[in-house]
Amino acid sequence: MRITVKQQILLAPATILLLLLLLLGFMHYTYWDLNSKRRSIKAAETTFVALAEADMAARRLHVLLRVIQHSGMAAPEDLALIVDLYERLLSAIGRIEPVGTVKSSEQIAYLADLARSLNPAAGLEPENTAPLFAQLRAELSGLSSLTQNHRNHLRQAHEQDINQLVERTVLVTIGVLIIAVLLGLSISIYFSRRILSRIQTISANAARIADGSIDLPPVPERIQDEMDVLARSINRMATRLIQVVGTEKLLEGAEEERRRIAMDLHDQSLSDLSGILRGLQSLSELQTLDAAGDRISGLERDLHKAIANLRDIMNNLHPQTLDILGLGAAIEAHIDQLDQPTGSPACHLHIDSRVADLKLDRIKQLTIYRVAIEAIQNVHKHAAASRYEVNLELREATLVFSVEDNGCGFNSDRKHEQGRGLNNIRERARAIGAQVQWKPSRFSSGTRFELTLDTAISS
Repeated sequence: MRITVKQQILLAPATILLLLLLLLGFMHYTYWDLNSKRRSIKAAETTFVALAEADMAARRLHVLLRVIQHSGMAAPEDLALIVDLYERLLSAIGRIEPVGTVKSSEQIAYLADLARSLNPAAGLEPENTAPLFAQLRAELSGLSSLTQNHRNHLRQAHEQDINQLVERTVLVTIGVLIIAVLLGLSISIYFSRRILSRIQTISANAARIADGSIDLPPVPERIQDEMDVLARSINRMATRLIQVVGTEKLLEGAEEERRRIAMDLHDQSLSDLSGILRGLQSLSELQTLDAAGDRISGLERDLHKAIANLRDIMNNLHPQTLDILGLGAAIEAHIDQLDQPTGSPACHLHIDSRVADLKLDRIKQLTIYRVAIEAIQNVHKHAAASRYEVNLELREATLVFSVEDNGCGFNSDRKHEQGRGLNNIRERARAIGAQVQWKPSRFSSGTRFELTLDTAISS
């Protein structure tokens, strides 16, 4: 899963905030449950008070009705008190809630029916009201006693719940805070070390590039965040820089090549032509035609030799075989030319037929040809080998050129063993984005040189 640097930085506080939100939700649920129980206690108290008021109103109403019935007359204030007591009775019964012992509204409805049957306006008779009042008061008294017990039980449970709530809330709060802090610190330390380590790696790679190191920094296999994008960008920048530096060194090598060609022309071709000129000038001094004919034959041989030397120099400057027949044929022609002298090491050449179908540009073909010539020349000049193998093959999308001998070998990591030829090989390869390496040969001794070029990127 891809996590950006911004998300990595915000992950620790987001985790702590989430845990605190869960803690807040837990506390909210706990207090909601406590509040629900508190409402039950309040409802029980309201019901108990309503039952007590209803019982008191019923008792006073019963007593007042009996007094009036025995006296046979009622004062206006007594009639008003009877109506008031009856309304209080109905009002108290109306405030009774279905809680605790009063679990259904049918009991409340039954009490309301009994109360309405005691309506003074209906002209109640003493023999009828006494059983009704007794039944109503018995119901009210029984429910009041049960409600009182239920209220006391709820109060005790509520006090215990409060104590447990405080204890549980403190423990849960402390536990969640400790977990949040530890988890937040762990996430912060992990990602901060990870980010800091990668920043230090990228900084070190950038510093090496700034100091002139031409080693490519590692490239992440997958892009997971901005650090990987930065590392890949630095790798591409280093590749471009290496190509630029390689181009500059190639220009230096080209200048050195021009100097060598000038020396070859001066030391060999110009010397041969000067000798031919002196021979032509000395013809006039010969006395006989036979002597002149011998001299002319010698001058002709020298002229052919000078022409052949000039052709070799021109072919080294730009091989015509490379343009006409391709890279593999040019390397093969060069090896055939080197194998002509006696005492040369035996060569086994393998060229993959698929190489001819590659669409490499002229610069890359010429560069690989130059590297191949230099590697083969090193075998003839320095390896002291009796046999070497040259392979040019295509492995999937990678072009591989290798030269492997059974000579004395050398250590390419040692600076004193790195001559101009090896540096030229490295710089030429870097200029086209290729990789070169020297490693032990598959023979009992010797060296294996290998050049690899990713044709998918090159094309």
